[in-house]
Amino acid sequence: MTAILIFFAIHWYGSLFFQTFFLHRYSAHGAFTMSRTWEKIFFVLTWIFQGSNYLSAYAYGVMHRMHHAFADTEDDPHSPLYSKGFFDMMWKTKTFYAAVRNRTADVDPKFMVNVPDWKAFDDFASNNFVRLMWGTLYTLFYIYFAPSWGWFLLLPVHFLMSPIHGAIINWFAHKIGYTTFTVSDTSRNLMPVDIFMMGEGFHNNHHTYGHRANFAFKWFEIDPTYQVIKLFNLLGIIKLPKKAAKESVYLENKKIRKAA
Repeated sequence: MTAILIFFAIHWYGSLFFQTFFLHRYSAHGAFTMSRTWEKIFFVLTWIFQGSNYLSAYAYGVMHRMHHAFADTEDDPHSPLYSKGFFDMMWKTKTFYAAVRNRTADVDPKFMVNVPDWKAFDDFASNNFVRLMWGTLYTLFYIYFAPSWGWFLLLPVHFLMSPIHGAIINWFAHKIGYTTFTVSDTSRNLMPVDIFMMGEGFHNNHHTYGHRANFAFKWFEIDPTYQVIKLFNLLGIIKLPKKAAKESVYLENKKIRKAA
């Protein structure tokens, strides 16, 4: 049982970390910079930790930029306002993501500028046989370590880990939680200390300061991923902007004002 819990935690937080650090904050928003060598390393690490549900940095980055540009409108790739339910939104997101990754979606070129793109690796990591390989390894691990068959109910979460992470934020962080800023969409902050979503839960803050590496804003909010980002910056793995303070960060939505 202990081995299963440890494996689940490593997969949950490892997959989530590379989604928020590499795909979201770096690929979609360029909140910090890194060398081409480190970029390739993080492509591979994202594949290792996301495994069967690897997400393309290119497709994620393009789609997420469109989400910010068209938040909660008919052109938003994943808005709860234009979905019949949680699973309908997930399916629409999957369909649009696949179209972007396969270069069949009609996308304004401005959303593609400087988005990391390693198509050959994406094609390999997204191949169904490669995904099946990861799924088989997960299943074999459970066969060996699971104390009873009931634990196998966790396997679907492993198979769909990244989409589940995205759906939690794209659905619940537009429906429940608190707001610090008044914005033109329904984004909300899920919790003041985001230990489950590695900072992604500060969705209202993020929709206000889109290019800010630190998703936390108030004194009591803690963004775990940003703590790692600061360490990476100190080690020279990445480079944060010199003016990273919240007062100098670019405001994506000019209509935003701080809530009274």
